[in-house]
Amino acid sequence: MSQYIHAVPNFSDGTRADVIEAIVAEIRDAEGVKLIGFYPDADFNRTVIEAIGKPANLKEALLNMASKSYELIDMEKQSGAHPRIGAQDTIPIFPLANITLEECVALAEEIGAEIYKRFEVPVYFSGDNARAEERKTLDYIRKGQYEGLKEVAHLPERAPDIGPAALHPSAGATIVSAATTGLVAVNVVLDTTDVKIAKAIAKNVRGPSGGFSTIRAVGFPLSDRNQVAVSMNMFDTVNTPIYRVYQVVESEAKRWGVPVVGTQIVGMLPQEALISCAEHFLKLEDFDRDQIVENHLVGI
Repeated sequence: MSQYIHAVPNFSDGTRADVIEAIVAEIRDAEGVKLIGFYPDADFNRTVIEAIGKPANLKEALLNMASKSYELIDMEKQSGAHPRIGAQDTIPIFPLANITLEECVALAEEIGAEIYKRFEVPVYFSGDNARAEERKTLDYIRKGQYEGLKEVAHLPERAPDIGPAALHPSAGATIVSAATTGLVAVNVVLDTTDVKIAKAIAKNVRGPSGGFSTIRAVGFPLSDRNQVAVSMNMFDTVNTPIYRVYQVVESEAKRWGVPVVGTQIVGMLPQEALISCAEHFLKLEDFDRDQIVENHLVGI
């Protein structure tokens, strides 16, 4: 049986259409790889790619994608609302079908080693590849972002896992990881232009500042619609479901007299994450997943 991996790489450009297309093309045109979608964000100045593929094919496509990011993105000129440390900021992979987490961890190690060997871009390992507990999540690695990290990368506790104790002068560094499940990116949109409110709510829901341990969040303006958003990376929608975090954000927003006007799902998410929301808000009783007609397509 064929093995398949899910990858959700992020690169640090969300505004230049030609650059985005050139980088995404390395995934789209790769044999044995399917591009699910890509999601540029001008405010973040960042693009998320989602793809699935066979391990060897996907590995090579991810390396070609990283090469193009390093070629076209100069971190000395890049800026954006989203935390980042490199042109090809992250390459996270996840087991999808007929492959174990251990095999994905090994593949992530290969990808990291090849990145430095081919491009001399230093690598940090996170997730199940992390060399230390504090590096399992991205917050610690990204502390200070590109500008701050390049000043302290010589320190043993902040140095890359592969490469010299310094960042690449234009490409920065890349974070490579494997984990059991991927993150779900959720933006809760607030009807205000005051970004301080979004930032205050983000601080209350993110793990490091006392919120949900599986949530990382920032507040940022949506310049194209005169509103702000609490943008969350959710790393475990089973134990910390979307509806629970949404209700906390909504409650905190009410304290400021601000309504929630919408929720954006950025990229893919498991079907179960939405079903749990329906079960909660609709108070579904004895709901069976076999009641979803599309679930019967498998095996036809």
